[in-house]
Amino acid sequence: LLWYIVPLVVVYFAEYFINQGLFELLFFRNTSLSHAQQYRWYQMLYQAGVFASRSSLRCCRIRFTWALALLQCLNLAFLLADVWFGFLPSIYLVFLIILYEGLLGGAAYVNTFHNIALETSDEHREFAMAATCISDTLGISLSGLLALPLHDFLCQLS
Repeated sequence: LLWYIVPLVVVYFAEYFINQGLFELLFFRNTSLSHAQQYRWYQMLYQAGVFASRSSLRCCRIRFTWALALLQCLNLAFLLADVWFGFLPSIYLVFLIILYEGLLGGAAYVNTFHNIALETSDEHREFAMAATCISDTLGISLSGLLALPLHDFLCQLS
């Protein structure tokens, strides 16, 4: 069961750490979009990526959801490095990364539950799905807990 739960916790941790802790700090002055508009675009692109990937299960099944967790952690590290060092020259690169973030998160969610449905026995399936449902909540809660102090720390550096 941990084979399903741990990757989903990690994906959601990294995903919501980006969303809660970094989105507001990924601000570009060299664009016509205001800070609030940039934030709204980030949210829209993230949700579009989630929607697209959750709708794509028939096209592509991913058995190894730990790979999605690793990729989402790389997204987190990359965007955190950009907040710290400011090396990305254009908001459009961030737009692509955030769309990709949503694609990874949605794919991890839908494939985790699809894999449980296919790979667990009938007698354990309902429990496995119910237990795995806490994964997203756990990842989101942990990310919020850690994103708050990190966000404050990064704001004090400016």
